[in-house]
Amino acid sequence: MNFITDEQVQKFREDGYLVLEGFLSPEECDALRKRMAEIVDSMDVPPHCRVQFSTDHDEQLKSQGNAEYFLTSGDKIRFFFETGVFDSKGDFIVPKQHSLNKIGHALHAYEPLYKNVTYSPMVQNLAKKLDLKCPVVLQSMYIFKQPGIGGEVMPHQDATFLHTEPLGRVIGLWIPLEDATPENGCLWFIPGSHRNGITRRMVRTPKGTFPLTDFIGRERTYDEDQFVPAPVKKGGLVLIHGEVVHRSAQNTSDRSRHVYAFHIMESEGTSWNPENWLQPTPELPFPSLYTQSCVP
Repeated sequence: MNFITDEQVQKFREDGYLVLEGFLSPEECDALRKRMAEIVDSMDVPPHCRVQFSTDHDEQLKSQGNAEYFLTSGDKIRFFFETGVFDSKGDFIVPKQHSLNKIGHALHAYEPLYKNVTYSPMVQNLAKKLDLKCPVVLQSMYIFKQPGIGGEVMPHQDATFLHTEPLGRVIGLWIPLEDATPENGCLWFIPGSHRNGITRRMVRTPKGTFPLTDFIGRERTYDEDQFVPAPVKKGGLVLIHGEVVHRSAQNTSDRSRHVYAFHIMESEGTSWNPENWLQPTPELPFPSLYTQSCVP
């Protein structure tokens, strides 16, 4: 089935993002949340792996950028935590179910329910409507946006972290498993900002150096009035161009905002930057989105 119209494809290309309702049923959303609750209940994370996740420039260098745990998570399922959920000894000071920022980055490879969503016929047809010839799946994550403490995501472009030559080959698919509202931290976008290129890249540093990653350039300063909210109902889908500027506020409400998100890339005619933090591995090369593998 075609989940997206030609007019919606055009709007995505003009704005750099698109909100689509009714991608998953409420029952499918609940099943994904139930499975994630089971994963969280059974997690046993060593203290030295308790990495707090942030999109702030300096915090990234101090936390996930310095952590082998983060850099080697592309073919694994690993846990990343909100700021302030551990004491000085690395012990939880909040219930562990409420401690997580996200889990990533290979749910699409190892968890059947998430794999079924990622490779569903609707996603495949969506990619074809976007004229993707040879799309591959780069990464996937479950984002919690915990009530009261769900951290702010600073204005950024996904291409800062997932850089390609040429640009414009990466698309994010962001699926809320609960209603995403301005109160609990929905996404905000600057429409059309995907046409302005990028000014910042996160890169791996040479082996044997510290920190393990660094940034080239800095994020632009954006006028708050440029951002437009993109609320979406449970089970909807937000398409995100890799260069569109977007953010989300801290969740100060009493409701969580759980999301399953993943990124795909048109691999035909595309070079994946070897300096990106995320790299394919022998255990998990970037898999084809389509049933039949294609040769880029």
